[in-house]
Amino acid sequence: MKMIKQLAVMMLASLVLFSSCGSSEEKKTVNVQEEKVLVKIDTVKLQPVEQLYDFTATVEPEVKNNIASSTPGRIMEILTEVGKYVQKGQLLVKMDPTNLLQTQTQLANLEVDYNRALELHNAGGASKQTVDQLKVQLDNARTVYKNLSENVNLTSPISGIVTARNYDNGDLYSGAMPILTVMQIRPVKIKINVSEAYFSQIKVGMSVDVQSDVYEGEKFTGKVSLIYPTVDQGTRTFPVEITIPNNNEKIRPGMFARVVMNFGTQNHIVVPDLAIVKRAGSGDRFVYVYKDGKVSYNQVQLGRRLGDRYELLSGVENNSIVVISGQSRLSNGMEVAIEK
Repeated sequence: MKMIKQLAVMMLASLVLFSSCGSSEEKKTVNVQEEKVLVKIDTVKLQPVEQLYDFTATVEPEVKNNIASSTPGRIMEILTEVGKYVQKGQLLVKMDPTNLLQTQTQLANLEVDYNRALELHNAGGASKQTVDQLKVQLDNARTVYKNLSENVNLTSPISGIVTARNYDNGDLYSGAMPILTVMQIRPVKIKINVSEAYFSQIKVGMSVDVQSDVYEGEKFTGKVSLIYPTVDQGTRTFPVEITIPNNNEKIRPGMFARVVMNFGTQNHIVVPDLAIVKRAGSGDRFVYVYKDGKVSYNQVQLGRRLGDRYELLSGVENNSIVVISGQSRLSNGMEVAIEK
């Protein structure tokens, strides 16, 4: 009887232990399910995306001329001011003509001497050597006179606007700075550096959009006017000049400009901006891709921002499922649960 009671107690204990183990395993399974991070997902596909690329640069005049004399001298009169428009060939500055007048007198005397020697030579009274020497002196004097005359009355070689004046009437010009600066601002130009990857796609005459922060939301049309024939070995870029007609003269040299080039349309993956994860301490961008209950940490290369979405140049395949919520608690290879 005593043995039967002992057996009964042992069986009861085993049942209690088994029941307890079963309950623990069940709770453990439930806890594992509860520990999975809930995420929201979205399926991404290839879409046609315009290949627009931005380049920044500073606006430059089409032509810039520094008005200066080739020799030091006194400035007699400056005939224009900053902001004034001048025409090609217009007289801008008068310099002290003293040296010019002296050279003019010397030139006149040499012409008389040469003509007299030539007459004597023709009559047999002067040697050819004398005539030749006087001819050399006369030619030199004419060259000096021409140079001085060009540097006494300074004219504008272009039609444009005066953008700088560095002297006043009566100042002694030393050559340290130009007396005036004239710029042609119709048209203006912009020089940008383009990646060698687009060397074959850029053509002279290609239209581009130009924007300036000064005129927010306004676009100006420019055209590729010059493509430099070589690529910089250090930067792997090549210079391209953009010409803007600037008929209304709203764009001025020195302004910051943004050039937008359109290289056609290509099919690329487009993902919600919520899917993009930035790695702390770096500029790298990542996307969590969901597959078979787990997520993988894929590094991506971003293209253009398209409203609330991003173009991807690499990192995610077509028809992939990406995580758009809950990324802060995820790690590579983690099992997740989909939020309904």
